[in-house]
Amino acid sequence: MFDRRKKLQARFYATASGQKPVREWILGLDKADRVIVGKDIQKVEFGWPIGMPSCRPLGSSLYEVRSDLAGGRIARVMFCIVKGEAVLLHGFMKKSQKTPAGDIEMARKRQKDVKS
Repeated sequence: MFDRRKKLQARFYATASGQKPVREWILGLDKADRVIVGKDIQKVEFGWPIGMPSCRPLGSSLYEVRSDLAGGRIARVMFCIVKGEAVLLHGFMKKSQKTPAGDIEMARKRQKDVKS
């Protein structure tokens, strides 16, 4: 029987001023892309632990949700797990095969904020 309970609850990282950058990034996508990214995050919530192709570990307790969008575009949402929650740290459109160092640095900086 399929377990319909969430294994992880996703929540958005919030800055000290209350902004939620990943939420804002997702809301800036067109509706079709928002649906795809949302469903991929939901796969992680219900299927954790989950591997490729939906999710990939980046090391040091940082993971990425992998979304393939229309037109060959690629979206990524980086997250960490804190107290049983998947904290969505950083979202971006991937333009090259290798994940840009700046995007990883941003996610790691926010990861430190969450864990401190």
